[in-house]
Amino acid sequence: MADTVKLPEDSFKPMTPADRAALDSEKIAAPSLTFAQDAWRRLKKNKGAWVSLIVLAIVFIMAFGSIFVSPHNPNAVNPSYANLPSKIPGIGINGFNGTLVQAGQRVDAYKQAGASAGTYYIMGTDYLGRDLFSRVLYGTRISLIIALVATFFDLTIGVTYGMFSGWKGGRIDTFMQRIIEIILSIPNLVVIVLLILILKPGMTSIIIAIALTSWTNMARLVRAQTMELKSQEYILAARTLGERPLKIAFKHLLPNLSSVIIINTMFTIPNAIFFEAMLSYIGIGISSPQASLGTLLNDGQKNFQFLPYQMWWPALVLSIVMLAFNLLGDGLRDAFDPRTKE
Repeated sequence: MADTVKLPEDSFKPMTPADRAALDSEKIAAPSLTFAQDAWRRLKKNKGAWVSLIVLAIVFIMAFGSIFVSPHNPNAVNPSYANLPSKIPGIGINGFNGTLVQAGQRVDAYKQAGASAGTYYIMGTDYLGRDLFSRVLYGTRISLIIALVATFFDLTIGVTYGMFSGWKGGRIDTFMQRIIEIILSIPNLVVIVLLILILKPGMTSIIIAIALTSWTNMARLVRAQTMELKSQEYILAARTLGERPLKIAFKHLLPNLSSVIIINTMFTIPNAIFFEAMLSYIGIGISSPQASLGTLLNDGQKNFQFLPYQMWWPALVLSIVMLAFNLLGDGLRDAFDPRTKE
């Protein structure tokens, strides 16, 4: 028979308050977080995404706030103040003090135009004397409205189509995916040209063109996730209990698809903005006197050799908006992915 191990008597002594305090200090306690709270915490730790969110908030406030408060009328023509450079009060740096180089000498363009002492334009004026700052705000608002409305159709059509296709499966799913492949085979530019033949160039034709073609990517992503989720135990349990498919979609599928939908939306918006800018730049998008980032780029490139600032400002705003949306999309993808290592 094996020898028994005799434990020391002090091993059975009750814990003292000092021992309990030392044990409590070693406990690692963290507050319980929901999925949304944890994603928000991850997003705030991503400095690039957080700065992009702040930049986009400022752009939205300035663009849509210009409806009520604007330095000048964006469509007001003043030929006597045509092609004035940027002038910001209190800044004497060349390029922002209202001076231009003419015949090898720097001259005050505002004095030559006979402008009063209190007259200034933050981004200068175009060839018709219109305030570029007001037109950039107006054009940014138009581009954002087109992108947001097109994204709304992308969400409603793409999410619904993808969930229905993935939920049904079988022949219905195969038939619906063939429809998507047919739509993907038609270039967006062909669709917009055909719509221009029916409708006049403008916001309506661009929104319809983007809405008809941009939802396919969202539908395919949602369909793939739905096919994966519908075989999960909680979905099978809900179906066994007799839950209706519509209730399962809103109660179980949509919350679990939210991360995919939000991330894809963040990439859809800049794509729509760039598509609108491209169409307006080549002359089949927004028409004058309305302004968008594309039309401002088109107007600015005509005088780029002599007055480059007319193209720099809308190009800078377009680049900032595109970069901010893409960085925010990357940050949201990392925030919603639980496998991301901090």
